[in-house]
Amino acid sequence: MTETRLRMPGRHIPLVWRHDPARYLPPGQPETCEYRAFMPARLADLGLMLDGAAAGAVSDAEGAIHELNLRAPGALGFFARLMLRTEALASCRLRGPRLDARRLARAESSADAGFRVGVAPRLVLATVDAMQFARNLPVADRRFTTGDIAAIHRRLMVLPPRRSAGVVRASQCWEGGNVDNPGGADFVPPPPRHVNSLLADLADAVNRDDLPPVVQAALVQAQFDTILPFEGGNGRTGRVLAQLVLRRRGLAPVFVPPVGVVLAAEREAYGEGLRAFRFGDPVEWVAAYARAAARAARLAALHLEAVGDLQAEWRRRLGAWASPRSDAAAWAVIDVLPARPVISTASALVATRRAKSAVHGAIRQLVESGVLIPLSSSKRNRQWEASGLLKLLEGLDVGVAPGVKSAGRLARRRRVSGAAVIPGPIHGFPAQVW
Repeated sequence: MTETRLRMPGRHIPLVWRHDPARYLPPGQPETCEYRAFMPARLADLGLMLDGAAAGAVSDAEGAIHELNLRAPGALGFFARLMLRTEALASCRLRGPRLDARRLARAESSADAGFRVGVAPRLVLATVDAMQFARNLPVADRRFTTGDIAAIHRRLMVLPPRRSAGVVRASQCWEGGNVDNPGGADFVPPPPRHVNSLLADLADAVNRDDLPPVVQAALVQAQFDTILPFEGGNGRTGRVLAQLVLRRRGLAPVFVPPVGVVLAAEREAYGEGLRAFRFGDPVEWVAAYARAAARAARLAALHLEAVGDLQAEWRRRLGAWASPRSDAAAWAVIDVLPARPVISTASALVATRRAKSAVHGAIRQLVESGVLIPLSSSKRNRQWEASGLLKLLEGLDVGVAPGVKSAGRLARRRRVSGAAVIPGPIHGFPAQVW
């Protein structure tokens, strides 16, 4: 029996671009040009039967994600946030500014204390917030809607101008080519008049329960990145929606694997998969996403175990040095460190909900026992780093297993590497909003 591959029967719409006379037109650029916008098929219209290789990859991914969620450390919420931070870093790295786990941890601690932080940390922290918001959306007896998509997008768009946050684009945009017209673009998404109906179809796809969860997540993410419904933040929004699908379907009730870590490490395969999805054979994309999800789940499981071991070592050090009471604030600080690898008095107060005097005493005990390392000698605005944790997270951030000695060098190399081999920058708006 011949297996039928999933097909994406989209079509191109021939259109004519006319320059807006209110905007500057460089010399030599035409006032009009022909271009073709891509109109993807509705997800509701897809018939689906994966070939054997893709089906095997999907089954392997779902098994790995299930195994990851069977691991239940004592403080689930703090470990879950660790995964969200890792995925947010990778998601932003795919198309936006680059940041490593160490710089993010310090910026997050500063933000908790009320200080302004840079653009890159704000974007990553907004992505964490959007992921947490999506995780908390009710599932039972409630359909996911386009209003939820807009709400997620508003959480992401924290930089000015915020006029486009949650607002579907009203003009044509395009990827690659030049900034003046879509004539030489690499990809032109659907015209604005089709975006709302495509988003409604995508929201319906999120509500489906007749597809394997990993297939559903892969299709939702790639379809969103094909529609490009907003002026910015489309890639991050699509990856949040993929996480949402895995959680709504019950496959990832606690830990959603940081698939973005693997996709960011294999940018060329990521870009090729998206192009395959858009232009006729999404099986390649579904299989690539499934392989990335499986690898991410296993990588996350290894790091969760390593962080748990490190946390046990912190408790041993604290007990040997200070032997505090079982209800002491120092133990509570250790509980929250996986989510807060760099901590300040302010962030410790918020995370532990203990009295200020108790938190001050806890931090002193943890410094004396070698669990926390002071980052400065200043008496004001002090921060402390959890011993050994950021070294672990640096490896997770770049997609390597705990204990790999080259993780630090790989992280530094990726921070200074060239542009990703993924779809190019988006043009067509008065001001580019990432």
